[in-house]
Amino acid sequence: MPMASEDIVALIEAALPGAVVEMRDLAGDNDHWAAKVTAPQFAGKTRVAQHKMVYEALGERMGGELHALQLTTQAPN
Repeated sequence: MPMASEDIVALIEAALPGAVVEMRDLAGDNDHWAAKVTAPQFAGKTRVAQHKMVYEALGERMGGELHALQLTTQAPN
């Protein structure tokens, strides 16, 4: 069963308080998502480290319940 965007957002926001998460359904199937995550915790971190923080927030759901996630991350301006 696909993972709802609201569930993805809730997990990321819980792990990264203050994060702003924008979701987009890439295929119209609620199974292939694009997420843009802006979080203060990303300041001074490499893009790889930022992505790792998001993947850690999603845990074992990534690759299972959450089939595909195109990820864009940034620290606030």
